[in-house]
Amino acid sequence: MIRKYPREMSIAVAYAVLLTIMAVLRPSFFEHQFAATWVSSAPVLVAAIGMTLVILTRHIDVSIGAQFSVCAIAAGLAAQAGLPMPAVFAIALITGGLMGALNGGLVVGLGLPSIVATLATMVLLRESLRWARQGQSIYGLPATFQWFGISQSGGQLCIIAIAMSVFAAFAWAMGWFSPGRAVYAVGSDEEAARLVGIRPKRLVFGVFLLMGVLTGLAAALASVRFAQIDPNAGSGLELQVIAAVVVGGTAISGGRGTVFGTLLGVALLGTIGSALGFLTDQAHWDKALQGAIILLAVASDGLAGRNA
Repeated sequence: MIRKYPREMSIAVAYAVLLTIMAVLRPSFFEHQFAATWVSSAPVLVAAIGMTLVILTRHIDVSIGAQFSVCAIAAGLAAQAGLPMPAVFAIALITGGLMGALNGGLVVGLGLPSIVATLATMVLLRESLRWARQGQSIYGLPATFQWFGISQSGGQLCIIAIAMSVFAAFAWAMGWFSPGRAVYAVGSDEEAARLVGIRPKRLVFGVFLLMGVLTGLAAALASVRFAQIDPNAGSGLELQVIAAVVVGGTAISGGRGTVFGTLLGVALLGTIGSALGFLTDQAHWDKALQGAIILLAVASDGLAGRNA
């Protein structure tokens, strides 16, 4: 197990050590902050699962933060219009799916590098949203929106349950469902995958589409935590998500990684951020730490590949 999943095991150990340190130095962390950390990390996990699929196919999507913001605003406008919560979530998912399809079309249809295509759509979506909203948040949301219209504790449990259900579904699909195995095949060797009957372009388009849908779900889950929706809600999300995926063991070169590793990456980074705020007033170092973790993870992958 350790030899097969070295990064996942090392992250699990690091997470256990971090929790132990907090238990010794700040035991009140588990009473006041630990549950809140998981609630705030649940939408990140959903989005990170989508990013895991994209990176496994040797692509990347840096527009995820802008997509998240657009989906959150779409969900807020739908709720403000009085639509029921299932319809609100459906609109968020459809909005995300359309943006994912746009990215997939640019990458597959036009043959653009994914970093270029998604950088362009990131700017387009972000600036379009800024022009449309002029920085104004959405207020006046119905009582049925925040925490799904139930108690805060009940709403928190729902958010975590939905995120973990998505995780369980994709953990199963990546190991036992043929399209899940095809993602690994395309990321490992696209030409070999084509020779065995897989259609790489169709699969890559589907992965971008699915990532958009998951981003929409993540945005909806994050939005129900608040009484208003900020149009900049997704700012910096791309760094969080990519850091969680890469540190969780998914190779930036594609073909290797697990959603379980992504779960561990989200848990570790989310807890580090909360722990920094709990231990010291230097919480602004959180972003710098995420960047450093990405650099270390990618560098370790490069060294491992060189020594292989």
